[in-house]
Amino acid sequence: MVRQRGLGYAAAIAGAAILIVPYVKPAWLMGLVVILYALILWRFFDTKYLSYAMCALGALYGVTLLPAFVFATSLAMIVLGELVFQTGSDDLNTYLYYVISTAWAGVLVMAYMHETAILTVIFGIIAAVLLKVILLKYEDSLILEAVGVAMTMWLIQELNYQVNLQLVVAAVFVGFTFGYFAFRAKTADLSGLFSAALVGIILLVFANPEWFMIMLAFFILGSVATKYKFEYKKRIGVEQGQSGARGYRNVFANGIIAAAAAVLFGVFQQPIFAVMYVGCVATAAADTLASEIGVTGGIPYMITTLKKVPIGTNGGVTLVGESVALGGGLVVAVVAFLLGVISLPVVAVCAFAGFVGTNIDSVAGAVFENRGIWGNAGTNLIATIGGGLVAMGIYFALHMT
Repeated sequence: MVRQRGLGYAAAIAGAAILIVPYVKPAWLMGLVVILYALILWRFFDTKYLSYAMCALGALYGVTLLPAFVFATSLAMIVLGELVFQTGSDDLNTYLYYVISTAWAGVLVMAYMHETAILTVIFGIIAAVLLKVILLKYEDSLILEAVGVAMTMWLIQELNYQVNLQLVVAAVFVGFTFGYFAFRAKTADLSGLFSAALVGIILLVFANPEWFMIMLAFFILGSVATKYKFEYKKRIGVEQGQSGARGYRNVFANGIIAAAAAVLFGVFQQPIFAVMYVGCVATAAADTLASEIGVTGGIPYMITTLKKVPIGTNGGVTLVGESVALGGGLVVAVVAFLLGVISLPVVAVCAFAGFVGTNIDSVAGAVFENRGIWGNAGTNLIATIGGGLVAMGIYFALHMT
């Protein structure tokens, strides 16, 4: 990363802006002031990308797309986080300091502006560190980080979702612990750590611990399947990258639709979203087992032509893969039933949805991924969407309870 001079001046300008933002009206005037000083920074100091980020935040606030609290918190997080991050290296300790610095930024702005928006700040912190680890290699990524953090906090603020403070603290602790142990077990890289923590916190905050346990069951199944005959898979060139460690693409492709179902359930409290959630997780589990274990089951057949194809070909299926897919979806559905998330009749629905979703993955891989239209993450995302929709559709059609 290119180190930028003048970060101390940027921090001073951001601090002054936060102090006066409650008093400067209208919003466009405050936005204009921030943009003006950001351009001065850009002109006289090597803070080009940070200046762009400050201009973007100033513009969003100036056109009233951001409330004052979100604008001030985003500005504080980006500037203070950048100041702290550039004193370290790309390792777990540096990201820990980054989290601490952005957390302090959020706390100080809350105290100054007399806001109690802990959930908003927490999601802003997670968005900040996740975007940092994902976009670190891109020098011009700071503007994307700033806008991403601001829009994440704006979305949480707009939801106006009320949650117990103790639950939020517990969710953060459990979520990051979950991600950390995944990282230490080498089943997730740094981006996987923070994205897994984000998914875990969403589940705990918007749904309940039982939903988190269902996702944990998938994680355990997936980790075991990934390590299954790993040396053999490595020898034939079909192993999961980075010694089996999964990154943010894999976590989000398998978990973002399920997390959305949790948010919908938390807001609307409708059981059909629980069915959607279990259908998504059952699909993710079934597909992971089919991919990681099925690849060891002999010569696969292309799902669209039923012709033999080389091992590891997208869209190739084996009898072993189809069998473990059905079993993986069933395990997740049974866990969901035992935890009281779905009823017994819905177990069959979600297990079937997981199996269908897995084969949607195979078809999408054969038709789209093999042609380079999208990558494996896109295929997994389509599969989880398909599995969730199939579960919802059957549940709705049969009016199950």
